[in-house]
Amino acid sequence: MSFTLEDLDARLAMRAAASPEESYTAKLLSRGVAKCAQKLGEEATEAVIAAVGNDQPELTKEAGDVLYHLLVLLRAADVPLSAVMAELESRTAQSGLAEKAGRRGDR
Repeated sequence: MSFTLEDLDARLAMRAAASPEESYTAKLLSRGVAKCAQKLGEEATEAVIAAVGNDQPELTKEAGDVLYHLLVLLRAADVPLSAVMAELESRTAQSGLAEKAGRRGDR
């Protein structure tokens, strides 16, 4: 399967343009950033519970929900997926441990 986050983001853009009565995505977006963030938090918690319970099928489903709700939140906050991907790409130039150590020095 070659479905990507970019594919999902494009689908969300189409659904965001629909009426909130016809699209769950449009309905979430119409409720604002705070509601979108709340939904992401709920789904992330459910994913954590599934992971701790070693329930791989449930974790798979919840991970899909987390990715969906993250992209909805990014759209609500007007943060393009491409900006997040560029941030991730920039972090690949160094190890995760070095990157974290650099952040500690900024605090």
